[in-house]
Amino acid sequence: MLNTILSALLPMVVTFLLGFVAAWHHDFGPTDALILNRMVLRYAVPLVLFVGTVNTPRAQLSHDIPLFIALCIAIIGLYGLVFLLCRFVFHFQVGTSALNALVASAPAVPFVGPAVLGDLFGTRSAIPIAIAGLVINLTVVPVTILLLTLDTTGGDSQGKSPAVQDGKHSISSSGARRSVFAATLAETVKEPIVWVPILAFAIVLSGAHISQLIVHPLSMLGNASGGVSLFASGIVLASRKIKVGWYVLFFVCLKNIVQPALLLVSLRWLGYHNPIVSETVLTAAIPTMPIVVMFALQYRIAEAEAASAVFLSVIGSVITMGIFIALTS
Repeated sequence: MLNTILSALLPMVVTFLLGFVAAWHHDFGPTDALILNRMVLRYAVPLVLFVGTVNTPRAQLSHDIPLFIALCIAIIGLYGLVFLLCRFVFHFQVGTSALNALVASAPAVPFVGPAVLGDLFGTRSAIPIAIAGLVINLTVVPVTILLLTLDTTGGDSQGKSPAVQDGKHSISSSGARRSVFAATLAETVKEPIVWVPILAFAIVLSGAHISQLIVHPLSMLGNASGGVSLFASGIVLASRKIKVGWYVLFFVCLKNIVQPALLLVSLRWLGYHNPIVSETVLTAAIPTMPIVVMFALQYRIAEAEAASAVFLSVIGSVITMGIFIALTS
């Protein structure tokens, strides 16, 4: 069992640490992390999402309805709860709340799912990977981008007049907010990481088939997304002080321990058994998405905290995933 855990998770830890060491030796710096970030968000991740989604037969999505429902509740439900907690109890800004919610709810399935779950379940791992990837990238990722953009736009507009007078016409502050929201929503939809998974999902639902001659060449850059994201996260962590505040530990514990534990207890209570239980729980037990650091860099929000959270989640998952593998075996 120890060999299974290490073979699945050690590549993530080593890649993260390589980024840290590379920055420590001044081979890479924060500017390089921004360049890697742009490549990952605009090209690598959209490609891996497209390839992973269109390779999923429509019959698989309809066959594993319990897995789909469980992951939807675990990911979307926890995201919403953490966002509300951060916003109205901890009084964080909207963008910081969205990042914390993503840390606590979204496993890095699109990035490292094939490596981690492939070692555990073999070819059957394609099902939880596809379902979790769809749930994450059709819901919480676009919502996070929208909230981050709204927060940035709102911050830029601080100090401006709430009403603009033009002769006899005036634009109310509520109308201005609606206009900002509409413009932000339009910009969000234009992001490749948002519209590419939607396009791929529509192709799957339509039953259309895309030749592997087209899909396979796209997978080369897509497969680099997980490693590059973790490497860039290590660079960011090395260029800033590690911030391990109580809230960072809290959100990491929610992701690594609470989310998979709730799934395990709930599914057992409802009478489900393996492979549904093991696939669902271990999918949720995967550490948080390194894309959190990419978003923090892009929007300049809580960069050190985001990198610290990803680092702690990845390192801690060696222990927590080992525990959940033992509990579900």
